[in-house]
Amino acid sequence: MGDRWHVEVDRSLCIGSAQCVHRAPAGFRLDTGMQSHPVEPDTDANESVLAAAENCPVEAIVITLLGGGEPVFPPEE
Repeated sequence: MGDRWHVEVDRSLCIGSAQCVHRAPAGFRLDTGMQSHPVEPDTDANESVLAAAENCPVEAIVITLLGGGEPVFPPEE
């Protein structure tokens, strides 16, 4: 069984660029205010969701391991 992730979008940072929706259309949606949110906050580890986080222009997407809270993205320095 693979890792499970908790995905959050910091709505105070999100600028509605929709890069996350383009990289992971099954993982993210924009609401009527053009703010991103994860379709399923708790999800299986997924390369497209990770790519969305890595390519967010304002780094508004945070991914942690479900249960333990260890960071997946952004990585700890």
